[in-house]
Amino acid sequence: MREKLLALVTLQNVDLEIAALRKTAEAYPRDIAELEKQLAQAKSAVDAERSKLEDFERQRIQLEQTIVEDRDKVRKWEARLAEQRTTREYSALAREIDIAKKGQTTMGEELVELGKQAAVQREVAKAKEAEFQTKAADLTARISSQKTKLAEAEANVKALDGKRSAAEGTVLKVDTALLRRYDTIRKKRMPAMVSATAPGVCGGCRMNIRSQLYNTLLASKGYDVCPSCQRIIYAAEAFEAKPAS
Repeated sequence: MREKLLALVTLQNVDLEIAALRKTAEAYPRDIAELEKQLAQAKSAVDAERSKLEDFERQRIQLEQTIVEDRDKVRKWEARLAEQRTTREYSALAREIDIAKKGQTTMGEELVELGKQAAVQREVAKAKEAEFQTKAADLTARISSQKTKLAEAEANVKALDGKRSAAEGTVLKVDTALLRRYDTIRKKRMPAMVSATAPGVCGGCRMNIRSQLYNTLLASKGYDVCPSCQRIIYAAEAFEAKPAS
């Protein structure tokens, strides 16, 4: 009986180790996702500042093109002034030329202002880019670290799976029914097997068990099921006692 319990304890220790590793590993994908989210947000912030700068540059180019086209138009109008046959026609065209030149002055001022805004935005984008590079390096390193830890945990679980198969095989050889009972319980709660201590307390749920049950476990050096939590229980004193030589 002691051999059975020892075999099951070995199996349960492996299962507990696997469960602990998996629980730890569960956090890694969440951490990685959160870090990747932060990285994406940081990049979006940089892209937003770049977009603002590009918008200023686009406005500047469009305004420069409009000014060039307007100046060409004014030059053509000025060339046509001498061709006007009446004073009225001359005055009307001269007024259009004057309005166009004033518009060019306004556009020139707007162009200067756009240049200033673009210069300021260029510095903002540059600073944001530098900030992003630093943050990205840190986040990328942390993501890499978490992925490494996840890979290590998965490798450790895989290694323990082999160890578990061996431990399970040992229990299977000594007591098939005990293994089935253990597997049924462990799917609901772990540990599935616990010791009961005098005067009769379950080590799992900490509830009292009948003195008669505890005495039977002690005398038989066997196992039973806790009436409260349904775990496999055995008498700690009997289990820890050295077999007679």
